[in-house]
Amino acid sequence: MPSKGYNTQEYSKHPFLLSCEEIINHLQTDDETGLSPAKAQEAQRTYGPNKLVGERGVKWYSVLLKQVSNAMILVLVLAMALSYGVTDYIEGGVITAVIILNVVIGFCQEFQAEKKMDSLRALSSPSAAVLRDGHIETIPSGEVVPGDIVQVKTGDTIPADLRLIEAMNLECDEKILTGEAVPVAKDLEVDFSNNNEFETGIGDRLNMAYSSSTVTKGRGKGIVVFTGMYTEIGRIAASMQGKSRKPNRSLSRRKGGPMQPAKGVALRIWDGIGHFLGLTVGTPLQRKLSKLAYVLFGCALLLAIIVFGVNKFNVTNEVAIYAISTGIAIIPESLVAVLTITMVVGMTQMRKRRVVIRQLSALEALGGVTNICSDKTGTLTLGQMITRKVWLSGVGMYSVNGAEEAADPTKGSVSLGPAPELAKGEKEEKKPFDRDAPAVSWDVSSEKNAMTEKDPSMTSSSTDLTEIPEVTAELQAFLQSTALCNLAAVRFDKQKNEWQAIGDPTEIALQVFAHRFQHGKKTLQEHHDWTQLAEYPFDSSIKRMSVIYRKGETDSIHIFCKGAVERIVELCTTIGTGADQRTVTSEVQEEVLEQMNRLAQQGLRVMAIAQRQIKAYDGHAGLPREDVEKDLTLLGLAGLYDPPRLETKDAVRECATAGIKVHMLTGDHPSTAEAIAKEVGIIPTNPSALPHSVASSLVKAASEFDAMSEDEIDALPTLPLVIARCAPATKTRMIAALHRRRAFCAMTGDGVNDAPSLQAADVGIAMGLAGSDVAKGASDIVLTDDNFASIVNAIEEGRRMFDNIQKFILHLLTSNVAEVILLIVGLGFQDELSFSVFPLSPLQILWINMLTSSFPAFGLGREKASSDIMKRPPHKSKHGVFTGQVIVDMIVYGTIMGACTLLTFVIIIYGPGNGDLGHDCNRMYSESCNTVFRARAAVFAELTWLILVSAWEFKNLRRSMFSLDPERSAGHRFPFFKDIYENRFLFYAVVIGAVSVFPAVYIPGLNTKVFKHMGIGWEWALSLSSVVIFVAGVEAWKACKRRFGWFAVLGVEEGSERKLGLRQGFLSFSRAVSMRKSESDLERDVIGGEKL
Repeated sequence: MPSKGYNTQEYSKHPFLLSCEEIINHLQTDDETGLSPAKAQEAQRTYGPNKLVGERGVKWYSVLLKQVSNAMILVLVLAMALSYGVTDYIEGGVITAVIILNVVIGFCQEFQAEKKMDSLRALSSPSAAVLRDGHIETIPSGEVVPGDIVQVKTGDTIPADLRLIEAMNLECDEKILTGEAVPVAKDLEVDFSNNNEFETGIGDRLNMAYSSSTVTKGRGKGIVVFTGMYTEIGRIAASMQGKSRKPNRSLSRRKGGPMQPAKGVALRIWDGIGHFLGLTVGTPLQRKLSKLAYVLFGCALLLAIIVFGVNKFNVTNEVAIYAISTGIAIIPESLVAVLTITMVVGMTQMRKRRVVIRQLSALEALGGVTNICSDKTGTLTLGQMITRKVWLSGVGMYSVNGAEEAADPTKGSVSLGPAPELAKGEKEEKKPFDRDAPAVSWDVSSEKNAMTEKDPSMTSSSTDLTEIPEVTAELQAFLQSTALCNLAAVRFDKQKNEWQAIGDPTEIALQVFAHRFQHGKKTLQEHHDWTQLAEYPFDSSIKRMSVIYRKGETDSIHIFCKGAVERIVELCTTIGTGADQRTVTSEVQEEVLEQMNRLAQQGLRVMAIAQRQIKAYDGHAGLPREDVEKDLTLLGLAGLYDPPRLETKDAVRECATAGIKVHMLTGDHPSTAEAIAKEVGIIPTNPSALPHSVASSLVKAASEFDAMSEDEIDALPTLPLVIARCAPATKTRMIAALHRRRAFCAMTGDGVNDAPSLQAADVGIAMGLAGSDVAKGASDIVLTDDNFASIVNAIEEGRRMFDNIQKFILHLLTSNVAEVILLIVGLGFQDELSFSVFPLSPLQILWINMLTSSFPAFGLGREKASSDIMKRPPHKSKHGVFTGQVIVDMIVYGTIMGACTLLTFVIIIYGPGNGDLGHDCNRMYSESCNTVFRARAAVFAELTWLILVSAWEFKNLRRSMFSLDPERSAGHRFPFFKDIYENRFLFYAVVIGAVSVFPAVYIPGLNTKVFKHMGIGWEWALSLSSVVIFVAGVEAWKACKRRFGWFAVLGVEEGSERKLGLRQGFLSFSRAVSMRKSESDLERDVIGGEKL
């Protein structure tokens, strides 16, 4: 069924029966450039979003039920019932209005918040790599339209129904459609001309790939032919919307024995109750606050019993009303709403900083991260590689100079010089890339000149085309292997007058180098009759890739291979071509590894290129990989440079200042990894200054690390900061080692094999651009720009949210502590009939809790990060937001606040009032209640102002309100007004809340009948003076915490800089190594307490 307002998606025949050209013409697309942005937008309007009707979204009734079922509302419902029960209809009516208002406002806020979170989560849903305007773009699957050209690889989820136009070893898991567990191997050569749609089942349409199926092997490219409800999965969408139950919820005796039905029913009832009460759903913090709410609900009942007990369980109307007051006083009615909105704001801020939150729990966890395990390529570096060096045995070293654009083969120059002769163990000083042996004389062929005149793409507007060395037989063999064993595509866009590249950065760099000599893949295939027969894709466990090609119509079959040098060399029996070909001996292997080390020490990623010729190949039977990748001929080495991102070094330095260690886990050679790690500051430039035991632990190869037992890893003075040649299993072992050291770690990943490590990490971070859908599905957050600096931004935002949650929880609960103290002590204020007279009426408490406290709490949730937020160690995740400081502060500030209000009430009643508590002053106003009503008004105004001022005080839990952020306020003699005005929402919430006291006190009828207080005069002085006393008390407590170091974060002293022995990001030691220090002392400084 077509969605309302959108066109149908129809073809003359089913797309699997049509040729690629017919589909391209029908959809008006291009298989080389894809759709233009304008056409894509038009198709989006024509065909609608690529979504299924009825996909799970935000249910309004679930949000409404959640609002009705929280503990705060239940307390108010009991209070309302009691009010009506004692015939206090005004109070009951007001509480009813408050309940309705609270539910409506809470529902609107949370519903909008949930929708916002839903849209943000959608950004991390399965994505698609589409070809738009000649560039590969990663977009959400919902934005894919018919006519898009989509590239898929192992681990991807197919975004829509595709008619395949390329498939190399492509296999898809389609059991969601067919029920068959065996992946389907795709084949574009199958002839369906004699078939029809109804004779050929879904699993037999081998030139199609279906939406929601996953790629288990290989790669492919296809045209989107169906989206949304027109896909095969859309036709059975109803079956995709069922909800799975938790374990042990079955009612079948066959599955769980004779007691299973009873057990299943009990657990389902518990799930229902837990879901209704919010105890089993949401993030850990949300569940913890739900539990807190019900604990406070229990406390409210206990306080009511205390009230009844003091009155000897003579529960009259007056006693019941007092019990209502105490019950309402202990419940922070707006806590859940403030938390929800704060989380939405946090997610929105994360999105602006290029981080998408998939799991809300990650928001709470990010602030506690102590270690980051990051990949190198594309995360710490730009992921834009350039082939800088090429070493050919017996020929020399080719060097590329002046090339700054990764995709442009016309920029820069290529020179050929002799390869350096290094003695074994000799250290080669690192030199700039442009300092090489003198270039040889140039020999430009007439063919090249003719091509340049014919094709303007071979010239550059900014750089004259530089002559290149002659293509010798050795270089030609190398170029053929690099170009054909390659999935990247490089092309010149004549309309935009620019070079464009599509593919992996490593392969783009090699392809561009081949294009410099007119040996690009497309040229070799179209003009030199090279035909691909098979592909053995890159495997992270063996670190190599191979392809099989046929030359023309002959039986000349060639195997081309590239990969990690160590993995390729061990498969080679010869090196070089022609007269310079030699047998690979141990001495030759040493020579190759020596050249590799020289290149790697310059920070280059080194790849080995090899080939082999075989007599015949059976494309149907195929060859096992081990029979293909053997007896190879090593052609040469390629050194690729991937410059670090400009912001990486600063981000690593920021991590060091924040007490976070950065580990680089990369597939590169140890020397390459070490060089880049030094450049970005992960390890010091001079590790020899460290104790040997520490220096030897900084960089390790994965083979060495994996060979160690857990005890040996735990005995290391510090875990490796760099692990090279890293395999997916190595990442999992690293996480386990960090967990044994009580670390809270984040792990990045992009491949299918990274899913276990992403799930094992405390915070799994997937790459949004280069990551597979499997990796994204296993992660907690997704980086939309694959940038390491974005991880640091996310941690900063996580810390800000953690701090703000602590602030508003402290703010809300402090006022509740003060109200409970005031009312419990107030039980002693008894009138002539021995009924307790409350210092605050129930509606005054509601006003304070719902209006006075809520908006400043919202403001505290929007506080900016303090300037020192990344200058302190991570918080302890096991403590959560309820740290010792928060709990003690809540008691201290609540006691001061309660004592001030109690003192004001006592002064007014027992001073000018002579202790007259009137008659029935809890229910109505009379002349005898004049003093009580005036005292209540003074206490109400005072408590309101104290709560509002406390919001400013709680902007920082340790610094004075008059100097909240010295670094940010440098140059201001009295920064108080600047600091409090910085958060406009909080500022106006406090100011308006303070002014709102006057109409509440003076409006006739509202004051005496609703709030049960009246206008006051001289009593304002008591309220104002109490504010001064409260501020003085809070400032004194903060001064004591600073002076005596109470609750100070370990390693942080106010006004002093933390001193770390080994500081990442600074490329040197933070303090000189003293000869008087013993090695053990220095080791302790360097490790910083990491050792078990």
